[in-house]
Amino acid sequence: MKIWPVIERALDAHGTCVMISVVRAEGSTPREQGARIIVTPQGFHGTIGGGTLEWKALAMAQSMLGKPAATRLVDQSLGPDLGQCCGGRVKLSIEAFDRGQLPAIADFSAREKAGLFDMRGRIPGVDVIERFGEQQRAVLVFGAGHVGRATILALAPLPFQVTWADPRPDAFPAAVPSNATLITGDPLAVIAAAQDGALAFIMSHSHALDLEFADAALRNPNIARVGVIGSATKRARFEKRLREAGIDDERIGNMICPIGIGGIRSKLPAAIAVGLVAQIIVLDEALARHKQGAEPQQQLAAG
Repeated sequence: MKIWPVIERALDAHGTCVMISVVRAEGSTPREQGARIIVTPQGFHGTIGGGTLEWKALAMAQSMLGKPAATRLVDQSLGPDLGQCCGGRVKLSIEAFDRGQLPAIADFSAREKAGLFDMRGRIPGVDVIERFGEQQRAVLVFGAGHVGRATILALAPLPFQVTWADPRPDAFPAAVPSNATLITGDPLAVIAAAQDGALAFIMSHSHALDLEFADAALRNPNIARVGVIGSATKRARFEKRLREAGIDDERIGNMICPIGIGGIRSKLPAAIAVGLVAQIIVLDEALARHKQGAEPQQQLAAG
């Protein structure tokens, strides 16, 4: 969730809003440092983990709405203070904003819209580096059938940059989530233009197209992982064809087919989508750790 654009809109509309931020998290806590809630006169956006901690923080924030700009720091031990079994400790910053801060907020908003940026020393009394903006992994979904539609809906609330491609313009629904971009042209062009670290999942209306898209995706080194909907039998056939076409054995071995995490036996499109999106989250986190040098390469090879 982008933070400063939400605050800017709230100040434009209401002249007031409050931000709750986790500025320190120690031990077992519901959310990590950097988790935030934006409270406006119309409701709130985000979460710091729910439970008593969030309920109390929201009450404090709501009491600061409409008041002059101010900051409160709250140090909470989740067990003794709140009766939460997490057992950790968090420090919260609760900041009220007013219309007089709009010029500075508008600058922060523009910077966040442009990409990631860090700030230090913004909150009095707290020496913490705050990161704003989102660096979302690209997820490419090929196919607008039942499973494709269910997958797009399951990805809707998650921080991914989704491209949804199908050569059939009439296959798409009338409305799509805001994080999804529709492509009705040549899906191979989408594959060729994939961002570094992209994840591609193929579930078209045709096995021939699935094979064509898989071939192109596996040849593009920018695509970190390629998944194809299907059975173990389909995988065996595709492996043979892809090997004959000259695709690298390691890339073929890392192809995900069947897609989705294990243990889900239902073939309902929504159930398949749940398993697939869970797998996407696992892959995204593993790839991020690997990029930081903390994840062995073989961990990423597991389908």
